[in-house]
Amino acid sequence: MINKKLIDYTIILRPDDNGTFVAYVPAIKGCHAWGKSHEEARSELNHVFEMLSEEYLEAGKSLPNDIEVTIAYAS
Repeated sequence: MINKKLIDYTIILRPDDNGTFVAYVPAIKGCHAWGKSHEEARSELNHVFEMLSEEYLEAGKSLPNDIEVTIAYAS
């Protein structure tokens, strides 16, 4: 089992509609966090990733591989 780190994944960080920021890892279901700033959201994402990593490890599963993300802008 390969021990992956958050740096191994694509992270999306964007402003949310309510003035906060959301950070998430598209490849890992449930790996998302919010914050009042993008720094806070990113910091919280570290905690969520660590918790999910432990859950995968305890279940004897490997974290999923990263996915390719396509960015599109709606006009």
